[in-house]
Amino acid sequence: MNLFNLTGKVAVITGSTKGIGRAIAEQMALHGARVVVSSRKADACEQVTGEINTLVEGQAGQAIGIPANISRKADLENLVAKTEEAFGKIDILVCNAAANPYYGSMLGINDEQFDKIMDNNIKSNHWLSSMVIPQMQARKEGVIIIISSIGGVVGHSSLGSYGLSKAADMALARNIGAEFGADNIRANAIAPGLIKTDFAKALWDNPEYLKTATANCPLKRIGEPNEIAGATVFLASAAGAFMNGQTLIIDGGRTMSN
Repeated sequence: MNLFNLTGKVAVITGSTKGIGRAIAEQMALHGARVVVSSRKADACEQVTGEINTLVEGQAGQAIGIPANISRKADLENLVAKTEEAFGKIDILVCNAAANPYYGSMLGINDEQFDKIMDNNIKSNHWLSSMVIPQMQARKEGVIIIISSIGGVVGHSSLGSYGLSKAADMALARNIGAEFGADNIRANAIAPGLIKTDFAKALWDNPEYLKTATANCPLKRIGEPNEIAGATVFLASAAGAFMNGQTLIIDGGRTMSN
């Protein structure tokens, strides 16, 4: 038995045209899943979908693109409806898309910036999870994975509001796992450290920040998107069948070291 085989499963991944989300879509497709690539821009969805289908040509995996702005409930409803229209179900939901429009002291953030962080990073995940859970209940099977951050585990002087939203994502995964575990719905979060993505470029592209971040990490480097994607395959597959309500910290050991 291949514990990591996702053949026959349908996975929706938000924010999946680049970075961690794209790596997740690629790896799940390579492991046999039919994946839905989603981000705000239709042309980006189309391009990445084509590239994934080329990558998995002749294999069980497949990709389609459905654009959606996670801050708009109607877009998420359409994402779910179009996925069901194409594939008949959603087995795996990966809430990866997020926003962080502010970097600095908590004393300087304005209401619009704060609301955007909370709406995109918490409310949208709550909306989307609530939309897919009923069908998972009906089948007595489902997996929800929320991409959080180590910012939700440790304090930060400049990313406090973002960290607050990511701590809430961990709580959301725990609550879903607790409430719907009896329906064989598993929910877990992943808390990456600093990963080399466009989203985090302002951090790793800063020589001083990068020097500090790697000095405090036992592996002495930052992470790559595929190193997060592999964990999602584990959580989504039979290999992770007894994993529920947890947060996997994947940061090279940074949060556990002095």
